[in-house]
Amino acid sequence: MTTNLAPEQVLSTLNRDGTRRWITPKPAPGRFMRRRQIVGYALIALFVLLPRIRIGGRPAFMIDLVDRELDFFGTVFRPSDGFVLALVGLTIAIAVFLVTALWGRVWCGWGCPQTVYLEHVFRPIERWLEGYRGQHTSRVRKVVKWTVFSALAFALSNVFLAYFVGTDRLETWVFRSPLEHPVGFAIVLGTSALMLADFGWFREQMCIVACPYGRLQSVLLDRQSLIVGYDEARGEPRGKKKKLPVLSTVGDCVDCSACVAVCPTGIDIRNGLQMECVGCAQCIDACDAVMDKLDRKRGLIRYTSQDELAGKPRALLRLRTIVYPAVLVLCAGMLAFVVARRTGTEVWVERVNGPSFVELPDGSISAQARIKLENGTDAPKKYFIVLVDTPDASLRAQPSYELAPHKSLEVPLFVDVPRTSFVAGKRRAYLKIHDTEGFSRIITVTLLGPDGGTK
Repeated sequence: MTTNLAPEQVLSTLNRDGTRRWITPKPAPGRFMRRRQIVGYALIALFVLLPRIRIGGRPAFMIDLVDRELDFFGTVFRPSDGFVLALVGLTIAIAVFLVTALWGRVWCGWGCPQTVYLEHVFRPIERWLEGYRGQHTSRVRKVVKWTVFSALAFALSNVFLAYFVGTDRLETWVFRSPLEHPVGFAIVLGTSALMLADFGWFREQMCIVACPYGRLQSVLLDRQSLIVGYDEARGEPRGKKKKLPVLSTVGDCVDCSACVAVCPTGIDIRNGLQMECVGCAQCIDACDAVMDKLDRKRGLIRYTSQDELAGKPRALLRLRTIVYPAVLVLCAGMLAFVVARRTGTEVWVERVNGPSFVELPDGSISAQARIKLENGTDAPKKYFIVLVDTPDASLRAQPSYELAPHKSLEVPLFVDVPRTSFVAGKRRAYLKIHDTEGFSRIITVTLLGPDGGTK
């Protein structure tokens, strides 16, 4: 008779027969849990309050998909700021590399929304209603639990939507019929369903199966990076010590499995560095409590590095911690320089649609040009466009163009020039764009026309 059992456990959340192993971690009160709670609840407060914070009359952080704007602490970015946004993304990526090289998966255990909401909100509510390991599993308690979970998910989804539509618009929607804003209401319902499925059912599977960060740790970490580690030299062999010191031949680990019982991803930290470890330090608090009871030194499980566990000293300066900060300073410096040089008005030469030129009755050429203006300030502006350093040409355009705050406008222009001024079907013209508040920029426009000298 054959069985379909795996020879060993593949995932910490998977039984040998392929069924899911449900993890119900036991809370381990301690110094790191208290610190993580402070950080976690502060991050939750920031998430809820940030859409309401105003800087210069605008949200501190908002991704406005309708107007295609990104508000970031007083600075407004638009799609035209592609280079700036690329620098922002690169700066964040390098910062993640540096933080991981120094402090390992501190983000996963301390700042990731998955960990923060699951370990500090949803699981505590579940323990309160159903008890540790689900001792109270009556139908009424389960209905109450899922009702509370649904309400929390719905509330968090509304806060999430505020980052895209603003708090003023969201508050208006809340007190009106969903039929008046079906897209926004559908987003809230969809996000609520995803949150409910994640925090109520998928849970640690998000970290183990879906999130790529754990799989990147082999690249982002080195042997000097901070990890949660078990001191095998001190703890092995496991077992309870004899009362007489002369007979004591076992390590400090008494094999109580307290570190396993509290792990939110179900691993045994004593098996070494594992992809599933999120660095939450619950096993440290649990082990320290056992060591205190046995009157032994804390730190059998602690924040350390692979080299320290092997008896080597910790080296702060190494290739990664030199290259990453250097690149980070370079990217952040470029970002600050580019942002500081922004004038509030952007001008581009656009591609011409349709015929690029027409021949006038007097034989001259009226060449078409198209520019795009963008007012990135918080006030309306009036722009003027004139030809400069082009004495043989005349411009046919409106005398001025008014542009609302944070809006853009495509301006079609026609420049009349002599036919003979074209060389190989091209010639240049110089346009000056300025406003009444000191902005001025000269751009070069390439006009397309016939070959010069022939009619």
